[in-house]
Amino acid sequence: MSETKNGSFLWVILAFAAVYIIWGSTYFFIELAVKYLPPPVLGAVRFFASGVIMLIWGMLRGEKVWDRSALLPSIISGILMLFLGNGAVIWSEQYLHSSFVAIFMASAPLWFLLLDKFNWKENFSNRYTLLGVSIGLIGVIALFYEKVSLSSFGQGILPLVILCTANISWSIGSLYSKYRAKQVSQTMNAAWQMLAAGAAFAITGVVHNDFATVDWATIPLKAWMFILYLVVFGSIIGYSAYVYLLSVRSVTTVSTYAYVNPLVAVLLGVLINKDHLSVLQLSGLAIILCSVFFINLAKKRSAKALAT
Repeated sequence: MSETKNGSFLWVILAFAAVYIIWGSTYFFIELAVKYLPPPVLGAVRFFASGVIMLIWGMLRGEKVWDRSALLPSIISGILMLFLGNGAVIWSEQYLHSSFVAIFMASAPLWFLLLDKFNWKENFSNRYTLLGVSIGLIGVIALFYEKVSLSSFGQGILPLVILCTANISWSIGSLYSKYRAKQVSQTMNAAWQMLAAGAAFAITGVVHNDFATVDWATIPLKAWMFILYLVVFGSIIGYSAYVYLLSVRSVTTVSTYAYVNPLVAVLLGVLINKDHLSVLQLSGLAIILCSVFFINLAKKRSAKALAT
C-alpha cells in the first residue's frame, strides 16, 4: 500500500491497535514490575534497553543518527513524556492499582484540546470532537465509579496530584514532539526520546541511591519477563507507534488511546486477577467506544470539508 502524507492506512490501523491495546496492558505490567525494582531503576532499565535497540535498528536501516537540530527536540519531548509523564505512572503504581491509575490518565484528551494552540479553532468549533471528549469522560467515570470513592482517596492525595501533573507533562511533550521534532525519522526520534528518559531515570536512581538497594541476584525470572514485555511491546512497539501516529494524525485523534487503555486495564483485571465487572462498568466500556467513534467522525468530516 502506497504511503501518503497522512501515512499508510494499514500502518495507521496497526499503530492505533498497538497504542490502544498494548498500552492498556502496560499499566498492568508496570504494577507487577515495580514490586521488584524501584521506579527510577525500572525506568532506566526499560528505556535504556528499548532506546539502544531502536538506535541500532535505525543505524542498520541507514538512517541519520546525529543531527543536532533534531536531537534537542527529541530529548526534550522524551524527558517530558517518558521521564516525567511515564515516570509518574511508575511511581504512583507503588500505591495505586493499575486500573485506578488508568482513569486519571484518561483525562489526556482534555489536556490535548486545551494545550494544542495550533488547532484551537478547529477543536473548539467541532461539536463532534467536543461531544466525543465529553462522552469519553462520562464513560471513564462510569467505568471506575466504584473505584473513585472516599476510601480510594484516603490512600493519599499526593499520587493523584502527581498523576495530574504527569498528564499535563505528557500532553505538552506529545505536542512538542509533533510540532518541533520534524527533521528526524520516527525511529530516531523515538530512540533518542527513550535514551534521554533512560538517562534521566538513571541520574535520579543514582542520586536517590536506588541502584545500590537493588539485590539483582534475587530478582525472579518473572520480573524480568514483565520488564521484557515493557521493553518490547510497551516501548519498541507501542511507543514507536505513538510517535508515528503523532506525525500523521491530529493529537486529538491520537489521544483517544486514553479512553481505550482503561478498558484494557479492566479486562486484564477481570481475566487475570478475577476482578468483578459490574453492569455499570460494562456500560462505561460501551460509552468509551462511542466517544472514540465521535472523535474519529469529527476528523473524517474535517478531512472531507478540506477536500471539497
